[in-house]
Amino acid sequence: MDYSKLCAVYERLEGTTKGLEKTSIVAEFLKSIKNFPEAIYLLQGKVFPDYDTRELGLSEQLVIKAIAKTGGVLEKEVTSLFKKLGDLGLVAEEIISKKKQTSLFSKKLKIEDVLRSLRKIAGFEGGGSIESKINSVVELLHNSSPKEARYIVRTVLGDLKVGVGSGILRDGIVEFCFNPKSISEKKKLVEVVQEAYDKTNDFAEVFIRCLENSLDKIKLSPGRPVKVMLFPKAKDISDAFRIVGKPAAFEYKYDGFRMVINKDNKDNVKIFTRRLENVTKQFPDVVSSVLSNVSAKSFIIDSEAVGYDKKSGKYTPFQAISQRIKRKYGIEKMAAELPIELVVFDIIFLNGKNLIDTPFEKRRKLLEKIVKQKKKKIVLAKQIITDREEVVEKFYAEAISNGQEGLMGKNLKAPYKPGSRVGYAVKLKPKDRDFDLVITGAEWGTGKRAGWLTSFDVSCRDGEKLLAVGKVSTGLKELSEEGLSFEEMTKILKKLIISESGRHVKIKPRIVVSVQFQNIQKSPTYESGYALRFPRINALRPDRGIYDIATLKDIKSSSK
Repeated sequence: MDYSKLCAVYERLEGTTKGLEKTSIVAEFLKSIKNFPEAIYLLQGKVFPDYDTRELGLSEQLVIKAIAKTGGVLEKEVTSLFKKLGDLGLVAEEIISKKKQTSLFSKKLKIEDVLRSLRKIAGFEGGGSIESKINSVVELLHNSSPKEARYIVRTVLGDLKVGVGSGILRDGIVEFCFNPKSISEKKKLVEVVQEAYDKTNDFAEVFIRCLENSLDKIKLSPGRPVKVMLFPKAKDISDAFRIVGKPAAFEYKYDGFRMVINKDNKDNVKIFTRRLENVTKQFPDVVSSVLSNVSAKSFIIDSEAVGYDKKSGKYTPFQAISQRIKRKYGIEKMAAELPIELVVFDIIFLNGKNLIDTPFEKRRKLLEKIVKQKKKKIVLAKQIITDREEVVEKFYAEAISNGQEGLMGKNLKAPYKPGSRVGYAVKLKPKDRDFDLVITGAEWGTGKRAGWLTSFDVSCRDGEKLLAVGKVSTGLKELSEEGLSFEEMTKILKKLIISESGRHVKIKPRIVVSVQFQNIQKSPTYESGYALRFPRINALRPDRGIYDIATLKDIKSSSK
């Protein structure tokens, strides 16, 4: 199939904000790729399934070099046009439209060729890899029309701008493969397809299974990341019981980060974050603890990595160990300096058996059988089972005094629902208000903060849209030695700048931060209609992604 046909689909998607219309466009396109299902990734500007965290590794500056080389112009001309248009895709389109050399359009691009070439880019490593990446983009652009160049560049940069999230892709599959006749039928099919996707994190596989009417054959498999079950907040203990029922299990809510640990029959261990990132190499200490203390041939366990001070033994806040997630060098030294205790609280696969539909109380008993607890290495989440609020109140106070965030309340009979906030479990936290939000913009500082980004636009999520809820300029330090600094944040965000207007920059929504605030008020200033009062950045959350942030519903609920 010609890539130009996909670009025509991109244009149609870009031209509407209506979710149902986007779904129909996607469904129509799916008819044409039944023989090449992997093309479905390109609808979201991706080249790999969601469980595969390989990246193309091309910055805007490298893409500018590729566009300049293709168009036979100076890099400063590309940069100047970028500042004017704010979109390197449009820049590529304009520059290539002016190029008259016969080398352009030497052959029609096929979708298969584009996907193959982009995947090849991700594989370049070592000496000369940067030049190889640039040359691969140049080759694609040489063979593209101006419109094709627009979308190739956007795909390379991971910023397609057509508004197709996982929900629209899922609904498009349902519409094309099953053509539901009623709202109730569609709702049931959406749930089935979503469950299949949450097990695989691969829309191509889900699409194929739907075409073959074999969704029931999708199985959990140790070694492939699965989405974690998510937990809504309860207002108080009474509300927690209302949601999860009585009696219920209550466990410490630990101040760490999620780890889903997989082991296959050959003792291969893989560790994934809730963002599906493979962090096995960063945590050799966890691998060792699991192999020594979990007695099972194969498993998938859900857990929390919690830091502690190696001298006092006291638990430390998440921020103290967060740097371990991204560490590539000096791993053994950092593991010794920033030790963690693995707290195991759920299991969804054991010795070849899928446990997703097994009641939680039985899953917990299985954990008690296979995990040999070893303090400061691997333990089970501290738990009580009760139907009395006063007992929970005492346990809650104990958790806080031990340095944890609060409690989790869990329905004893509930299954495990990957990727869902379904009320099978809830979290209870003190009334200090905080949300995980994504940074979508920033402003360059002045005076002694000149050269740093010092004021950050933070946004919540409403479906596939991101809506601003305020600006945050406090919580960061002047010096990196004192904690998360303006300098450190600037280094992180500079790579993600999409466009600049005066002192303000637009940021690609990749960086999630924990933001504390006093209260929320209605405000016409921000797209959400709400504003955080006295917001303050608590911590970076490298373990969380866009679909983990607070929703507009959360914001509205907290404003009451």
